[in-house]
Amino acid sequence: MASKKVAAKGKKVAKSRQSRSKRTTQSSGHPKSDELVILTGMSGSGKLSALKAFEDLGYYSVDNLPLELIPRFADLVRQSSEIDRAALVVDVREGMNLERFPAILRKVRQVIPTCVVFLEASEDALVRRFSETRRPHPMGREETVVHGIRAEKKRLDPIRNVADIVLDTTKFNVHELRAHIQSRFQRETGKPDLTISSNSFGFKNGVPADADLVFDVRFLPNPHFVPGFRKLTGRHPKVAKYVRSFPQTREFLDKATEMLKFLLPHYVAEGKSYLTVAFGCTGGQHRSVFIAEEMKRRLETEGRRVRTVHRDMPR
Repeated sequence: MASKKVAAKGKKVAKSRQSRSKRTTQSSGHPKSDELVILTGMSGSGKLSALKAFEDLGYYSVDNLPLELIPRFADLVRQSSEIDRAALVVDVREGMNLERFPAILRKVRQVIPTCVVFLEASEDALVRRFSETRRPHPMGREETVVHGIRAEKKRLDPIRNVADIVLDTTKFNVHELRAHIQSRFQRETGKPDLTISSNSFGFKNGVPADADLVFDVRFLPNPHFVPGFRKLTGRHPKVAKYVRSFPQTREFLDKATEMLKFLLPHYVAEGKSYLTVAFGCTGGQHRSVFIAEEMKRRLETEGRRVRTVHRDMPR
């Protein structure tokens, strides 16, 4: 009789284990692969923008979770049947508790695979961002922004030392930062692992500081001097047809495309995940806009992931 009870109990345990096993499988039928990303770093470096990028990738996102709750949160993610990837922000708002972060991180990594991403930027960039937003630095309203930045950098140094990824956002705008995060953390879907930004700009407003490659297309005939085109942009079919009609336009596009097709695999091999290609004309309204759009179309036919940004094009 006792042996029957033991056998019955064993069956219940087995069923319970099977049930738990089923809960760790997604509805798609793929095994549950847990992951926790902890975003940290300097104030003004773009942590909230990065968190939104993780949210767009399907991460369950939490801002400013108290340090002592992180191990519990990690355990909840591990046990959840609906959440398998989560991202949270930890920053200087924790105050002196930050000294405990390395010890807490060790505990969390025993529960769930964890990646620490530390965002930073140059002092000049951080000062400029605080000036643009007109917000005080969280390290002290009575001190200067520069003093706050330097004090924060010193306090965060132990966290930076245990980071898996240190990302300098000095030359990133919000869109580029989000694209970088998405290209680096999106799950494999067979898509290319390099995001290309095909940008246009006007030389009269300066060369974009974040451009990796710059092409000067001012050698092409300028639609600005055609009266009917002056108020249009390079996106308009009539302007596009005009610029495309010149043999030097087609030759330039063919040669630039071939050069990029040669370069891109080498950039990928070196671990580059984001490339900004900028095309400039005088005002950034006609020629550079058309070329940037046409290059996007050509590279997409090669299977590349491309976006366009027209910095100086009239809206």
